[in-house]
Amino acid sequence: MKNKEDEEKNGKINRPKSISMKKKNMMRLGGVGLSLEAFANAKSTRNNYNPALIKKQREFYKNAKYVRKFKKKLKQQNQQDNLSSVVRPMKDENETGEGSKMMKKNKKKSGSYSLKELYEKQHEEKEKARVERESVIKAKKEEREKAEARRKAEREKMYKKTRHGQPVMKYRIEHLLQTIQGSN
Repeated sequence: MKNKEDEEKNGKINRPKSISMKKKNMMRLGGVGLSLEAFANAKSTRNNYNPALIKKQREFYKNAKYVRKFKKKLKQQNQQDNLSSVVRPMKDENETGEGSKMMKKNKKKSGSYSLKELYEKQHEEKEKARVERESVIKAKKEEREKAEARRKAEREKMYKKTRHGQPVMKYRIEHLLQTIQGSN
């Protein structure tokens, strides 16, 4: 009797060995396992690299891009048709054939003229940008060459030697002074 009471106080209860082992294993493994549904869902998610799927998605997005562009073009054409239909009644009011011909000529001239102006403007802007880039590159190149020449002259001074083969300390001391002054 006393043994039973001691076991109950210590938290030990007489159970079959298999049940106690099962409980120990569950505690060790972190509780209850996954349900069948949770296991199936976990297996079905694709977190790995799949080139075929990537290719398929890329093609889908490419097609979507083309469809968007196509719809945009259609919309622009519809707007142009609407504008031209608005212009047509005005032409009908001018029933003289000469008047409409003159308007067409003026429209063509103004259109080509504005396109030509636009082209020239863009060309000038590109030319300015190119000249500016070239000047910047040229300035950098000159600066680099000057710095390289200066370093070369300093190197020659640093490597100068007396007739007896000793280094000339004058230039080395000057260099040290310059670096100290530069750091202050």
